[in-house]
Amino acid sequence: MKNISFILAVMAVALSFIACDNKLDLLPQQSLDENVAISSDANIKIVLNGAYDDLSDDDLMGANVLRNAELQGGDDEIVWVGTFIGPREIFNKQMNITNNDAEGMWISAYKTIGTCNNVLSELGIVKEEDRSWVEGEAKFLRAYALFELVRSFAKPYMEGGNNSQLGVPIVLEPTRVIEGKESVPRNTVEEVYAQIISDLNSAEALLPAENEWRASSGAAAGLLARVYLQMNRHADARDAANRVIELSVNSLLDTYANIFNRDENSSEDIFAVQVNSQDGTNSMTTFFSIPEYGGRDGDIEILSGHLDLYDPADLRLALFFEGAGAMRTGKWNNQFGNIGLMRMAEMYLIRAECNQRLGTEVGATPLDDYNAIHTRAGLSAASSVTLDDILLERRLELAHEGFKIHDMKRLKLNVGAYAYDANELVFPIPLREMEANPSLEQNDGY
Repeated sequence: MKNISFILAVMAVALSFIACDNKLDLLPQQSLDENVAISSDANIKIVLNGAYDDLSDDDLMGANVLRNAELQGGDDEIVWVGTFIGPREIFNKQMNITNNDAEGMWISAYKTIGTCNNVLSELGIVKEEDRSWVEGEAKFLRAYALFELVRSFAKPYMEGGNNSQLGVPIVLEPTRVIEGKESVPRNTVEEVYAQIISDLNSAEALLPAENEWRASSGAAAGLLARVYLQMNRHADARDAANRVIELSVNSLLDTYANIFNRDENSSEDIFAVQVNSQDGTNSMTTFFSIPEYGGRDGDIEILSGHLDLYDPADLRLALFFEGAGAMRTGKWNNQFGNIGLMRMAEMYLIRAECNQRLGTEVGATPLDDYNAIHTRAGLSAASSVTLDDILLERRLELAHEGFKIHDMKRLKLNVGAYAYDANELVFPIPLREMEANPSLEQNDGY
């Protein structure tokens, strides 16, 4: 459903009357007059809709976070040929403290977090019968934004370590007026992950299993599975993915190509950014596609280093196409299509990988889960499977969807000439934030 566009339009008009004239976007970036913005049940729900809109911003999950994860881990598989400086710096591992993409992500993520905090601070105003899902959605969205921040602006989580390396600031209190509360330091990576897990556990318990396009209990469990996998907590990741699968709310589509370029969510989509012609465009199409489908001039080219990974009979290979003089992925060819952020194939692959690592068969055998994805791609069922097989299947199935650099970091793989934990693979704290918040400490190498 895409009726969010009308709701957000109403919200934009309403909030325009209470906009702050301050031009400096301090952390967290969300300043509202509580007497107007959160004075009623209806207004709180409008603000919650605004948090979805914040998360879907181009600088966050509306494109750039996914795109940049592929660019940073691309190496010999994709190449950036566009004219924008920010993505080129990310692709070349040569970011500086004025990188526009890093700055935009930071602002949009903390705007999302700030909006969620405003909602959570006034749950008592929400109708009692709706309070659980309002709280659950706000905590899910806050956790999502915080997870993407810590994965980009901090060194990787290290299993078995104390993870005292600097993460990002945890902001849990609402900011409705500028009172100096914005001068907050960075928490440790351990503290940030603990907060993310706390929010998602709470969200999973509070949210319904079916919630149209909004966050559901399955979306919370799915994000938990992703978070635990990033931490290499394989039993927890396996169990969370298994909970999503056993809900039986979502299911794999029979045809791989039908997952993408959709105007509405499919049964495979657990959570997706909603896009339509009245509410923005699919910015993944902007960068990955060509003018024929609403893209630019072909900013990202797919190289033989990636294409050669596929079996010639693999239907996923058939989705690539030649356009504007280079190979392109066919996953992002709808200017107004939804942006899938989480789908069932990921859950099957997480469960397969973790069961394989642990020698367990929770929910299914690793071979059965592997074959569910492998055979859908038009390939013959395997009679046995290894961890390397599962990891390759994940690489092919989820290619160009925002997973590449994060998988390389958790698997401790070199990224070209750089180690997985190199300074060059961590985003700089934006200069404007360093100047506005004296409590922030810059990342090494900047």
